[in-house]
Amino acid sequence: MLVVTVVVAILFVVVARRIRGTFREDRLLRTAGWVMLLVTLAWTGWGMLPGQWNIDQSLPFQFSDALRFITVIALFTRAGWAIAVCYFWGLTLNLQSVITPDLNYFTYPVLEFGMYWFLHIAALVVPIMFVWGLGYRPTWRGYGIAYAATLLWAGIAIIANLVTGANYAYLSHGPAGPSILDLLGPWPVYILWEGVIIALVWALMTWPWETKTARSFPVADRWATLRRRPPSEETTHSRVATVPRA
Repeated sequence: MLVVTVVVAILFVVVARRIRGTFREDRLLRTAGWVMLLVTLAWTGWGMLPGQWNIDQSLPFQFSDALRFITVIALFTRAGWAIAVCYFWGLTLNLQSVITPDLNYFTYPVLEFGMYWFLHIAALVVPIMFVWGLGYRPTWRGYGIAYAATLLWAGIAIIANLVTGANYAYLSHGPAGPSILDLLGPWPVYILWEGVIIALVWALMTWPWETKTARSFPVADRWATLRRRPPSEETTHSRVATVPRA
């Protein structure tokens, strides 16, 4: 599955670079948005069915659950805050679920396996496509918004855990199987370390896009969470109306 992830990511970047600045860019993103939305809603609804219900898994309070809907928003609207959150969450928090998956099979292993990997791979590939394929560049403001969104969702997940007794976002205890969190100490110490590490890693992920050259690129949204590298000359002639900024 890791090989599949790499191949899909490369394919999306190549395609995105070829259609960037053309009418096909908007068509591709909207199509991907519809696919992501329909699969996400279907899978969320599936987990709510009586035969599939599990208090530890069914409610959408994991970071990956929120990320799926934010990814849909990013694909449909190209909202700066949504792309920024996709970039930071998708390439770090979501990456943990790809490298050290916490798989749970309850009734239909093939379906559950397929949906797990489809949704996590999509959440990883989409920000890669936005940044390295379509030329979006997160700013320090985007970094701050993404970190604030992380704290907000962590607070929501903690409340959900207190009410349900579940362990959404692994904020009540560590995963049952081996994970990267094992390197950060016991609960709740690893939560504090996560906050520090995330802040540092995300700063390193922002810094390359805030160089003097990158700052010359035009702002891509009203909140200045993103800049976008202008399309290459070979695609400029085929551009159509610019997508409205969100």
